[in-house]
Amino acid sequence: MSATETATVSWGTRIKKALIAIFIGIEVVGGSILLLFWNEGRAIKANQALAETAGLVISIDSSRVNPANNGKLVYISGPVKPLGNVSDPKFGITAAGALAIRRQVEMYQWVERSHTETVKHADGSETKTKTYSYSKQWSSSRVNSYRFNERGHDNPRFALDDSAVSVRNAKIGAFVLSADDLANLGSATKIDLTQRDINRVAPALPGNKRVHWDQGDIYVGRYLGVSEIGDMRISFSRVDLAEASFVGRQHGNTLEPYKASDDREIFLSAAGKKEPTALFGQAQTENTVITWLIRAGGLFGLLVGLRITMEFFIVLGDVIPFVGSLLSLSTAVLSVTLMLIVGPVVIAVGWFVYRPLLAVAIIGAGVVLAAGFAYLHR
Repeated sequence: MSATETATVSWGTRIKKALIAIFIGIEVVGGSILLLFWNEGRAIKANQALAETAGLVISIDSSRVNPANNGKLVYISGPVKPLGNVSDPKFGITAAGALAIRRQVEMYQWVERSHTETVKHADGSETKTKTYSYSKQWSSSRVNSYRFNERGHDNPRFALDDSAVSVRNAKIGAFVLSADDLANLGSATKIDLTQRDINRVAPALPGNKRVHWDQGDIYVGRYLGVSEIGDMRISFSRVDLAEASFVGRQHGNTLEPYKASDDREIFLSAAGKKEPTALFGQAQTENTVITWLIRAGGLFGLLVGLRITMEFFIVLGDVIPFVGSLLSLSTAVLSVTLMLIVGPVVIAVGWFVYRPLLAVAIIGAGVVLAAGFAYLHR
């Protein structure tokens, strides 16, 4: 099922919006430049902190606590032993020997999707036709139907939330660590509920719908196998971890983040037995990935901001056939060219204080890319 909405915007209105968009585009460009510059400083400091602390870490025997190592950066590894048992706070489902238990809730809901088609006219105005379509699907988060274009596709409120509960602490040898730090490293496996479990938790479920056993999970609805809006699926899983490795500052019989000389905190962890060099290598890789993801986001924001600032010229040219389309292509090329120049320059400036030769190379690469792109376009 679908619904259609059509609206025509005059050329004058488009001009006003395009003028306002110039200021928005400038803000987006400025924010993207700041993000790129900040990211380079963050990456440099993280690399320096990791390089500094990699030479300070000492490997110790986790089976005993040596007070002489207090305040030092240490590495421990060994089997993980949860202290206590964990259970779901609402339904009492337990997982003996697990680090954590998770509850996942899905609800059958209406979902809205939209598709817009734009037609430009000779007088500079444009007509937008927006088509809304509706379908039903399972989702682990509530879809807000109040914002739907068409009424009659109402989703009820989520009657039950997801939950994740960990034991308070766990041990690696003689060291006591927060189970939250360990649970993030563990692997989750499904807990298969029995009909007896279903009968026990049914009174605690909200609403008055029937409760069914569904291949080890809970199904809440009138009919099993015939889903209706508002039906729920509830599943449970346990998180276990056999062995783990940590690098951190020893504080008594526990570990905490270690502060490098620039006050950056170092606290490394991994599932299984991994040597300190592997933990630091993993942290370096993660820092590199984060750096490039933020760079990509900053460059994309820069491109979008530049494109928005040039929208005025496209709208201005739409009163003459084909001119608007030609300007649209030209401004797109110009936006990419400027992004390939400005982006690398900002990145290079961020590196300049620490890596002057690399900064020059980055600027040169950006200029070459921009010149090549412009040449290929011509």
